[in-house]
Amino acid sequence: MLKSLPSLFAVLLTLVHLSPPSRAQDTKNFPTLGRIHRLDPALDRLLAPDARLEVIASGFEWTEGPVWVRDGGYLLFSDIPRNSIIKWKEGVGTTLFMKPSGYTGVADYGYEPGSNGLMIDPQGRLVMCEHGDRRVSRMRWDGGKQTLVDSYMGKRLNSPNDGTFKSNGDLYFTDPPYGLPKNVNDPRKELDFQGVYRLSADGRLTLLTRELARPNGIAFSPDEKSLYVAQSDAQRAIWMVFPVLADGTLGKGRVFYDVTPVMGKLPGAPDGLKTDRDGNLWATGPGGVYIFTPQGKLLGRIETGERTSNVAWGDDGSTLYITADMYVCRIRTKAVGKGW
Repeated sequence: MLKSLPSLFAVLLTLVHLSPPSRAQDTKNFPTLGRIHRLDPALDRLLAPDARLEVIASGFEWTEGPVWVRDGGYLLFSDIPRNSIIKWKEGVGTTLFMKPSGYTGVADYGYEPGSNGLMIDPQGRLVMCEHGDRRVSRMRWDGGKQTLVDSYMGKRLNSPNDGTFKSNGDLYFTDPPYGLPKNVNDPRKELDFQGVYRLSADGRLTLLTRELARPNGIAFSPDEKSLYVAQSDAQRAIWMVFPVLADGTLGKGRVFYDVTPVMGKLPGAPDGLKTDRDGNLWATGPGGVYIFTPQGKLLGRIETGERTSNVAWGDDGSTLYITADMYVCRIRTKAVGKGW
């Protein structure tokens, strides 16, 4: 998704700007952003009445793909236009982790060339969806990258966006056109559709569905019987849910929730998402982060006031980290993320 223009508030947030490695972030008095819009009293079981959205870092171009690295206790996230992955650690602040992160060519490659979604695989390795190099890659902590997949049926992928691992090691990922310099009309586009795929642990790639015009965020329910996929199409801005069949493919999906009527009235679109261990869905969309029950009831929204791209569980599993335009934020919850 494309970023919005920086706000005046961003200029004032010098306390948490992208600092050089030598400057420690020794404050715990972080600025706050937005508000919590409570639509149902049941939200109080997930977010305390005094919960605040803290801005822990700012000054980026367009943040995405946050992931918590448990072995080390820090957050990684993408700054897509800057072709970089940034590291944030409590008490240290932000440092450059990797550049280039998603594009290694020599020609200009548009506004969003870098990495997008970041994941940790079951073996603890970093996996990246790369826009410019149009691939999903894996990095060894003690060495370089390995391409996991970059084509389907002999044609290059569009621009892998986000992914999620099943407990058996299979990777499910989305492939919209957002990383192509001219988007869906880019002459370098080789596939005539946008897909949701499964890359099995043994390296086999399967197209699961091509029915979504703009597939984006993706996550499993805790029992892995359902797969949620966001669609960031302004004409049909929805979250879909698909049954996961015994062979790992998908059954017929249904619309989980539709926010098309508010597109353009609030900043952003359906984008990244995660579930908690009780099956609640925490999904970025117009206006911030939507919180749904497993049955699709909307309990409320963490309103950032910015285009909000993605979320990740971190710390002990009860802190939700949020990337929103030029900001990286966090909020303490009463929930515990899936997998913790």
